Amino acid sequence: MVEPVAQSTSSQSQEKIGITILGSTGSIGESTLDVLSRHTDRFHIVALTANSNSKKLFQQIQHYRPQYAVLCDSAAAAVLRAEVKTAGLPTEVLEGVQSICDVAALESVGYVMAAIVGGAGLLPTLAAVDAGKRILLANKEALVMSGNLFMQAVADSGAELLPIDSEHNAIFQCMPAVTQRLGEQKSVQSLTQLGIARILLTGSGGPFRQTPIEELASVTPNQACAHPNWSMGRKISVDSATMMNKGLELIEACWLFDARPDQVEVVLHPQSVVHSMVEYVDGSVVAQLGHPDMRTPIAYGLGWPDRIESGLPLLDLIKMGSLHFEEPNLARFPALRLSREAIELGKSASIVLNAANEVAVAAFLNEQIRFTAITEVIERVLASSEWILPDSIDTVLAVDEDTRRRAAELVAALARR
Repeated sequence: MVEPVAQSTSSQSQEKIGITILGSTGSIGESTLDVLSRHTDRFHIVALTANSNSKKLFQQIQHYRPQYAVLCDSAAAAVLRAEVKTAGLPTEVLEGVQSICDVAALESVGYVMAAIVGGAGLLPTLAAVDAGKRILLANKEALVMSGNLFMQAVADSGAELLPIDSEHNAIFQCMPAVTQRLGEQKSVQSLTQLGIARILLTGSGGPFRQTPIEELASVTPNQACAHPNWSMGRKISVDSATMMNKGLELIEACWLFDARPDQVEVVLHPQSVVHSMVEYVDGSVVAQLGHPDMRTPIAYGLGWPDRIESGLPLLDLIKMGSLHFEEPNLARFPALRLSREAIELGKSASIVLNAANEVAVAAFLNEQIRFTAITEVIERVLASSEWILPDSIDTVLAVDEDTRRRAAELVAALARR
């Protein structure tokens, strides 16, 4: 089992840390490459993976020269393999889910950026966990789906788990130092014992925070993907517009920080400068502020416990001006209610929630259903589900597959209306 390579401030005297980026062609992957390009004395890129974007992955191979590049899609991998050979590049091109898992567990890799979107990231991320890597977790769905199984795997393997979602990274930074070894097999104090009253999970409210509710049914995919603050992929942009993204983050926060659902509150903050807060029983509130740019949490995860440069300018609070907070409207954002209900119910509810959401969002982006039908699909699939206690990853995957089938049938029925 490979142990993560130790770091210190005198990194130049040490061997460079090998990195695998799962999902390198997405927005998180590209931001990770940008941060890594500023620290070539400290890190080297071993493997890059993507689903099917051979064009962008080829550009990354040309620039970063990884040892391996993996595409999940076999046809796209064949195209990429031919391009790499013609260009005379030494990168070995692999294909398929198993190859993605393999490069996440390589002995030469110390850190793995887990940035594959959706449930597809579960198996590769767990492969990195089982191999004892430092996991930079930007794929919230993996933890939402597997919950206790994921956290137990981290504890059993001795992997390091660092949250990269800006909100969970902020919470991690605001927690007492004693909590900052997520997933370790030890006697962990509860939030109450640590003097924490609650976690305040901030969210911008997306592009439709003030749109009249009666107009939401007619919004287009392009409108839903036009986030006012963040540059993200289309799936996560739609999740932000429905606030399902924040609902999934609520579930993730409960698992990461061993919090009860009633200890996590969602607060709307349209400026996206305060990334989250931790409130203590003495009335103190510790907040993490920064630009709405993923390079900050990525740099934090790569450098921890050190701080390294992210490439962003310092935050000008005077120029920023006032900061606004408000309570989310659950009539506007029913995804928040459904997510809280799922984590409170436990068992397989979060698996169903996530799978139904992925199917519904894809259908909306393909213009098969209305924007408001996304949460309709999720609620109806949840209501028709039977709950089981997932005791293995195979069970998780089976529930996920069954839910996707049922959600697709519902989408087809709605599309015929």
